Formats: sequence, C-alpha cells, structure tokens
Amino acid sequence: MGWGTTEPGTGRTRLTWPNDEWNRAAALCAGQLPVAWLVWWFAEVAGSDDYGRGHSGSFGMAVALLAAPLVLPFLGVLHATAQIMPAATLARLRLRPSGGPEWVRHLVMSVLAGTAWSAAGAVLWEWPFTATLLWFAGLGVLPVLGLARLRGRGAGPWGVWLRSAGASVALLAVVGVSGSVLVGDYEPPALSAGQLAGEWRGRDGAVLVLRAGGRAESAGLPATRADGGAGDFTVCDGTGTWSVGRDGLAYAPERDGVLVRLDGGCGQETYWTIGGSERDPELFVLFGDPDSGDLRILTRT
Repeated sequence: MGWGTTEPGTGRTRLTWPNDEWNRAAALCAGQLPVAWLVWWFAEVAGSDDYGRGHSGSFGMAVALLAAPLVLPFLGVLHATAQIMPAATLARLRLRPSGGPEWVRHLVMSVLAGTAWSAAGAVLWEWPFTATLLWFAGLGVLPVLGLARLRGRGAGPWGVWLRSAGASVALLAVVGVSGSVLVGDYEPPALSAGQLAGEWRGRDGAVLVLRAGGRAESAGLPATRADGGAGDFTVCDGTGTWSVGRDGLAYAPERDGVLVRLDGGCGQETYWTIGGSERDPELFVLFGDPDSGDLRILTRT
C-alpha cells in the first residue's frame, strides 16, 4: 500500500508515510466528521429535552459554518496522524505474512489503534471506554475503505479534498432529511401527583421529598431568592408544601411542573418543571437568563 519505506541493504522499514497518502487520509477523515456530528446530534440531542434553552441558536450555527473550513482540515490531519496512518503501517509491519486483502488488515489495526486511544482517554480524562471505542472504530471505516479505493488513482493534492467535501455535503443532506423524518419533537411526560410523589435528588446533593397529601421536605434545595441578596437562588433546608400545576414560565410556558413552597421564609415558591421521559422523569428549574442561567435537575431515586 506504500506506507513505510524500506532502507536499501537493510530490509528494515521506517515509519514514514508518502505525502499523497497522508493527504488522502486527512481529506477522508475531515469529510466524514460533519456527517458523524449530525448522526450524533440526531441520536443524542434531537428529540430530547432542551430544558428551555433550545438545542442551537442561529448565531451558533453561523459560527459553526464559518469555522468549519478552518477547523475540519486540522481535525482531519489529526485523526489521520493519530489513527489511520499508524494503523496502515502496523498492518504492513505486523501482519504482512498473513493472507487476505490489505484493507482488512488495515481495518483491524485501525480498531486496535482506536482501542489504545480509548483506553488512554478512559485513564486520563475519564472518557467512557466502550462508547469512545465505538466512535473510533466507526470513524476508521470510511478512511480505510476510501484509501483502498483511491490507491493508484491520480487525484492531485486538492482533488481529493474537493471530492471529500462534495461527498460530505451529499451525505449531510441525506442524513439531515432522514433524521428529520425519523426523529420527532420532544414531548414531556404527563405525570400525576401519585407518580410524582417520592424522593428526588440532584447531582449537587439537593434532596426534595414529595409526600402524598402535599407535604414536602428539602435538604440543600435551590429555591428562588427572596431576600434580595446576590445571585438568582438560595439553598434551603426544611419542610413545606407542593402541588402540581402549570406556571407559564417563559422558558416552559406549556409544561406542567411541581410548585414547591417552603416554610420558614427561606426562598420564594419555586416551580420545578417536569422533564425527562416516562421511564426516567426529571424535575428541573432554570435560574437566571435562559441562555446562560443556572440549570438544576432532580432525578428519581
């Protein structure tokens, strides 16, 4: 395949890559990234609760479009250098005596390289190993197959980038239309008072216990500030009452929630909007500006 050069008289192979192959790998890696991002967006973001913030604004999309031509080539070179080209060299050095097409060996080594990076990410940055490995493995398929197909074909240093960009735009259109049809709008769960009763906890240690009959208990629970102090909320412990209703908040005007009134003068009544799903319901409140405020989420225990 041409990765690595053999030193005359020694038979040893140096870990070097021809510029044309490296350029092709970088172009293929960069071209697939927008499609991979869109697939992730439809799988993880579209159709989910945005907590009144909106998934993306027009300003953010404009910035992304302007930055893409500058960022994608760099990311393509980085991906090719970290995974695709080392895997190609290893496929030649380690499995050369084995039979079968070279692209198969390259694909296997690409997965092994992704495994190494996933393990490093799990140890150094606490990335989820399995999910990271699946992404590395998936992002290695198209560059490996593309390099095998382009082998021996003259495409010029810029031609492969133009082809990659064109294919990326076409795939974006297909994925965008398909995703829009398959993924519907988010619908919050409809929970009765009986379903809401129980213990709810936040990641910051907040606890809200909703008792049958309308009594509430709290510990470290954020509540709308009533004393005029700094910040949009205060933290309260104590007891109070709760009820189900619709508050008509600006960020969730047509969603039911739980109105919590604590005794003792700690904080004003606070409306916790119902979110999540029927299986994994949530209560959330957004303090301050909807675009940059402090989002607090409680989940069932």
